[in-house]
Parts: sequence; C-alpha cells; structure tokens
Amino acid sequence: MTDTSAQPIEKRGYAHPEKLVSTEWVAQHLQDPTVKLLESNEDVLLYDMGHIPGARKIDWVNDLNDPVTRDYLDRDHFQELIRRLGINDGDTIVFYGDKNNWWATYALWVFELFGVPNLRIMDGGRALWEAEGRPMTEEVPAIEPGGIQVGERDDAAIRAFREDVLAHVERSGRLVDVRSPQEFSGERMHMPDYPNEGALRGGHIPGARNVPWARAVDPDTHLFRPADELRAIYEKEQGLDGGEDVITYCRIGERSSHTWFALRYLLGYESVRNYDGSWTEWGNLVRAPIER
Repeated sequence: MTDTSAQPIEKRGYAHPEKLVSTEWVAQHLQDPTVKLLESNEDVLLYDMGHIPGARKIDWVNDLNDPVTRDYLDRDHFQELIRRLGINDGDTIVFYGDKNNWWATYALWVFELFGVPNLRIMDGGRALWEAEGRPMTEEVPAIEPGGIQVGERDDAAIRAFREDVLAHVERSGRLVDVRSPQEFSGERMHMPDYPNEGALRGGHIPGARNVPWARAVDPDTHLFRPADELRAIYEKEQGLDGGEDVITYCRIGERSSHTWFALRYLLGYESVRNYDGSWTEWGNLVRAPIER
C-alpha cells in the first residue's frame, strides 16, 4: 500500500470525515471553551506524566465501568461523570490516547451508548502529538462542572451481547476478530508467558475473520489509513460488505471498538456492533461453539 494516510482528513475518502480531527485542529482550539479534550490510555499513568494542555483524563477501568456488575455505568452515574469533566450541551468532545487511539475509540464507543453528540477522535493520538513536538503539561486543569443532559443508555444499535452473537453465528453473519493471529488460532493460550486473561479456552468464534485492529492505522504516521486502503483490507481481503450486519470482538471489547469505529465512520457501515463480552466471555461459555 502507498503511504497516503498523511493526506488531509477530508481527502482520504471517509464516509464521515467529521468524526476525525487533526493534531493541528486541536492545537488551534486549545483555548476554545466549547472543545473538551479527553485522554484515554491503556497505561493509566501516562496522563500524569504529561498530556495536552487542558485535557481531562478518562480512566477506562474506574470511570466507565459499574463498580460491581460487569457492565458500563447507568445513565445517572454516566451523567455525573461527564458533568464532572466539565462537559456542557453543545460541546465538541475530542478523544485521544496511546496505542494509536485504541482506548480513545473505546471511550468514544461508550459515550455513544448514551447518545452523546459531537464526538471526535484526534487522528494520530498521543504518539503523533508528541512526534510533532507539540506542547505537553503535567498540570491538571481546574474544571468547572458542566451541565450536559444525557439520555438513557441504548445498547441495541452498537452493542452485541452473547445472545446476539449466538444468533449471528447461526445465520452465518459476519464477524471480525481483531486480536492477534496467535490469539485467533488459540496458539497463544499454550505459550508459557501468556496470561489467559480470564478465558479458559483458546480459539475464535465460528466464522470470524481475523483482521488485527492495528492494520487500520499506518504504523509510521499513526494516522488512520485512507478509505481505499481500509476497503482493500476489510472488503477485498475479507469479503465484508457494508450492507450486512457485522459484529466485531477481541478480548474485552476495547480493541474491537477501534475496528468498529473504522467500519462505522470511516467506511460508513450502517450496521456494525461491538461485542464487548468478547473472548473473555465466549471462551468461558458452556457449550459455546469454538473454532481453532
């Protein structure tokens, strides 16, 4: 593939280019009170070591999840969270983070469960911002509580549960397993240095295609690949069709939210859901079908 990911976002052929903003756009809006930057990382200590000036931290473990039930926050607790982050109705919310925005897209996906509008990803994430030598700070911003109103959480459109996946498998629906080939094959479960991470069995859901999540990003620029390169990966190689129902999954749904974002907003797939139970749940289900 040719390196065309460095083209301006609007030139890359995306179905919804408005869902991405550039590092330059963010730099120009650092003083804009209606733009709220949220940093979400796999390494939850990174924010304290330095972040974009004015950015607020999302701790994906403690902020987004119910403290007892294996689920996300309910509406009241989620609204309390984002008001604490200073978010108001009409604000533009820009997510970014480490690992090529892996966790940033996960946070965005959770926000979308509540119908929060005006959500964006800073293309390139922390890695590009730092590579460009842009300002970082350890100063935590003083935040005036916001007044945003959110609706009840609606899982149906973009979230798949195990019952949905079982039905999807029975009708030979399209599944994308975004884990590594070793995880997909089950081989990694037998490696001595591999923690099983809660799954008793290795392998993949029957019929799934393996497209590691990071293939959607140019490893040199950290930017999402242009639409034609994404289509070559997902459609020409794997036979996906934007007119079909697609379910993405990984280990706990975080990497697969990155692929969900690429399919839904960059390629314009209208019916794509993320199975956040993913292999941690499926690999423990009694009598769940497994392929290796």
